[in-house]
Amino acid sequence: MDLIKEYQIYIGIAAGVLTAISAIPQIVKALKTKKVDHVSPIMFIILALGNGLWAFYGMLLNDWPIIITNVFSFCMDILMLILKFLYKKK
Repeated sequence: MDLIKEYQIYIGIAAGVLTAISAIPQIVKALKTKKVDHVSPIMFIILALGNGLWAFYGMLLNDWPIIITNVFSFCMDILMLILKFLYKKK
């Protein structure tokens, strides 16, 4: 248990980074294909709200790993929403 406690910050950073980069493959695919019919805007709205709240929570705790990874995630969610509306079929 002491080993986990010792690496707690690294585990948190790794979790945050993996979560933050999770939308990148979808964004790259949308940019390459210009197809976003399969993308759910509701999902990205919910993710953006959740990541925004996590970032705010990080600010309340003054916890930079939480703030940085969730602000990045929030930006990726907003970018995906922008792509959804730019490339949607008319």
